[in-house]
Amino acid sequence: MSIQNRLNEAMKVAMKAKDSLRLSTIRMARTALKNAEIEARQELDDQSAVKVLSTLVKQRREAADAYRATRPELAEKEELELAVLQEFLPAQLSQSELQELIDRAMAESGASSMRDMGAVMKLVTPQTTGRADGRLVSELVRKKLAE
Repeated sequence: MSIQNRLNEAMKVAMKAKDSLRLSTIRMARTALKNAEIEARQELDDQSAVKVLSTLVKQRREAADAYRATRPELAEKEELELAVLQEFLPAQLSQSELQELIDRAMAESGASSMRDMGAVMKLVTPQTTGRADGRLVSELVRKKLAE
């Protein structure tokens, strides 16, 4: 079942359950996907949908971090929305799986110093989109190249 179909089904369930937070989050995701379709002037495939949802997840994470110090109730809301959005993304990669991908990319690109970070990220990013936080991937690549 495609991501968009899963979102539609989840929206129906949330409506019946009267779960307002879940319903509003799913509606927001569907709207973002629809806007991306309009922009692309074609239907989105699952890979494109994952990119859009990954952007929404990143926005929620950053907003929660920003709110945490001054508005904990808004940070909590952002984190709850984040949890709902992550249900529709592929399973997240573990730390060891990320390390393995980074090691392979470094070997493939011949990376040995921080100057090669762009080449490594270029190989790793397509494999981790929607499956790992980009900031975490970047930090791990940076640590590995600094060794």
